[in-house]
Amino acid sequence: MPKLLTQTIVTLFKANRNCYGYRRIHAALARGGEQVSEKIVRRLMKQEQLVVATVKRRRYTSYQGELDAAPENLVNRDFHAAGPNEKWLTDITEFQLPAGKVYLSPMIDCFDGLVVSWSVSTRPDAELVNTMLDAAIETITDSSERPVVHSDRGAHYRWPGWLSRMHNAQLARSMSRKGCSPDNAACEGFFGRLKNEMYYHRDWINTTLDDFMQRGCAGSVLMFGCPVRCKDFFDR
Repeated sequence: MPKLLTQTIVTLFKANRNCYGYRRIHAALARGGEQVSEKIVRRLMKQEQLVVATVKRRRYTSYQGELDAAPENLVNRDFHAAGPNEKWLTDITEFQLPAGKVYLSPMIDCFDGLVVSWSVSTRPDAELVNTMLDAAIETITDSSERPVVHSDRGAHYRWPGWLSRMHNAQLARSMSRKGCSPDNAACEGFFGRLKNEMYYHRDWINTTLDDFMQRGCAGSVLMFGCPVRCKDFFDR
């Protein structure tokens, strides 16, 4: 049994481009009906020297100073929610390709890690975040649910278009402290896992920006947007 389990773990690790850590391997085993503890998976991966390669990351920032008074940090690093549409998180991440840069802006539900809405563009402008927010608001138009929307202190979340949409939809704003990425750690973690699985350690030399946005980025976000899949690791 241990030998067969080890072989399965090695196969899963290699099949996912050496990007899965022990928690993701454990979740994959569980979905396949394999009952084993995370500790055993971690021990076997260490034994087989299955280590996820790390990449030095340059974080995109849209901070342009204190344009106005920032709202209170209502989330306060509590990324758990009792139900859907209670707390939403958002941020922007950058993908650097040989063909240029692509920017992704998602809205993530703290309850299960569901990607409520998202937009992707070659420009990190107001349209990127406003389009994503409009789509997120549409999902709660016919309900009384009004989630808290948490972001960093980027300029996008302080421009008139964002503020008017938030006000009209009666959504509460929440912001991280200045330069404090742990205040939005769950969203940062989502970006990290997404990039580890679909972006890092891959050759994008022959990929156009349109192909990346329509296939690579879009396909991965849709895959990660499945609440059953996200629940396996979102709050770990």
